[in-house]
Amino acid sequence: MTMQIIDTHQHLWDLEQFPYSWTARSPAFNRSFRLNDYYEATRGLNVTKTVHVEADIDEDFMLQETLSVLSLARSGDNPIAGVVAAARPEYDNFREYINQIAGSRHLKGIRRILHTEPDELSTTTTFVENVKSLEEYGLTFDICVLARQLPLAINLVKECPNVNFILDHCGNPNLRSDADEREFDEWRERLQDIAGFPNVACKISGIAVNTDLTYWNAETLRPAVEGVIACFGWDRVMFGSDWPVCTLAASLRQWAETLMTLTKDSGEENQQKLFYGNAQRVYRLN
Repeated sequence: MTMQIIDTHQHLWDLEQFPYSWTARSPAFNRSFRLNDYYEATRGLNVTKTVHVEADIDEDFMLQETLSVLSLARSGDNPIAGVVAAARPEYDNFREYINQIAGSRHLKGIRRILHTEPDELSTTTTFVENVKSLEEYGLTFDICVLARQLPLAINLVKECPNVNFILDHCGNPNLRSDADEREFDEWRERLQDIAGFPNVACKISGIAVNTDLTYWNAETLRPAVEGVIACFGWDRVMFGSDWPVCTLAASLRQWAETLMTLTKDSGEENQQKLFYGNAQRVYRLN
């Protein structure tokens, strides 16, 4: 496969280095996933750059994880071109924390996982004001929510018009065979609403794990992929592997090739935007 790829959503974790307590509840992920594993997963794909996204490390170790990955990116002997760090905008000391990491040219954004947290977390004044402050640092905010939480994401975007947001995993539509059609329609409507804000881009990532896992094919994912592109257009969508989380349903290569198959009729120019160009611009990877 010759097309150059930027993977905007890859994780690494080393359980011998830092604690990720959630992995103990997930047998498939209760081991280390290091760079060599990623190289193996991307074999045969022309992945030239990646964006490393925080992996829900135990809170006390957020700074150490970020500094460690930034150091890795700085070393230059791997494809990590950008880092999206863990942070806690709900805390009063948010800026103090950001000031410790903001000097690195590889730091591109922050993420606070919301889909496992109480809905009200992102609605507090402290949270909103701290996310708003990312404009001063030139950092983006990755939004990771469930489909039903998209209205919360929309409210946050509305409050922070000068911050660039990236919606992870297509806003997590339910693609299982027992999914309610009305549920999918609601996702599509909310997606259209959030896409109405020009400062939001969307990662086409993480959706294979929203299927029945072992029973899916390209057609299972087509409604979500085409729905996202219809809402955001070709200039605000980016490929992300969500490796190693994607391996619950697909290998990284299987997912990438499925997305290529689903978009091949749209032409090489649009595929180049999806798999490379948009990521270069949105995450400022030049």
